[in-house]
Amino acid sequence: MDLLHILKHRHTTKAYDKDRKIPAPVVAQLLEALRYSPSSVNSQPWHFFVADTDEGKARIAKSTSGTFAFNASRVTDASHVIVLSARNTLPPEYLQTLADQEQADGRYVDADARALTHKGRSGFVGLHEQAGDLPAWTQKQTYIAQGFLLLSAALLGVDATPMEGFDAAILSKELELEEKGLSPAVLVALGYHSDADFNAKLPKSRLPEKTIFSHI
Repeated sequence: MDLLHILKHRHTTKAYDKDRKIPAPVVAQLLEALRYSPSSVNSQPWHFFVADTDEGKARIAKSTSGTFAFNASRVTDASHVIVLSARNTLPPEYLQTLADQEQADGRYVDADARALTHKGRSGFVGLHEQAGDLPAWTQKQTYIAQGFLLLSAALLGVDATPMEGFDAAILSKELELEEKGLSPAVLVALGYHSDADFNAKLPKSRLPEKTIFSHI
């Protein structure tokens, strides 16, 4: 694997081959990439909606009307589309669920370790609650998951399109996100680009190293 080659050749896909689907074993790996994404204090403050049928993608595409119509075909023609949503709150019962899962997965050497971890996580969440920025914080964590998904897709030879160009209110209503305590963060279309994807033919453009790095 040549990581630099992959980084240079992955791109934001502009048009998909709607007849080409991602094999199920590859999809399974992409979903595991999301599940194993890191988050602050292992809060995992997200939920992912996966659309792999025309009906499911059409529901998401409702949010790409009007101003965001340019993204409609990227949703409907892709093999899969994932809605990455963030939790609006992290209540005690959810934090308890995390602790129970960590216990089941063997993360604690003893009861004291569990109590210390739970106290630390609860305290960190409390700081964001007091600051009034918990939803913004959970959105940031969800974008970490997006990064893992995009890189994993490139490593597996799958094209992807991250999209903020959608109507959050429409999508929230369609998926009943508010009732679930969630807010949409970003969409990611996945599949294989078509010949109409002009971006696949363009060279990568990034600022030079000396502009973005300072060695101190």
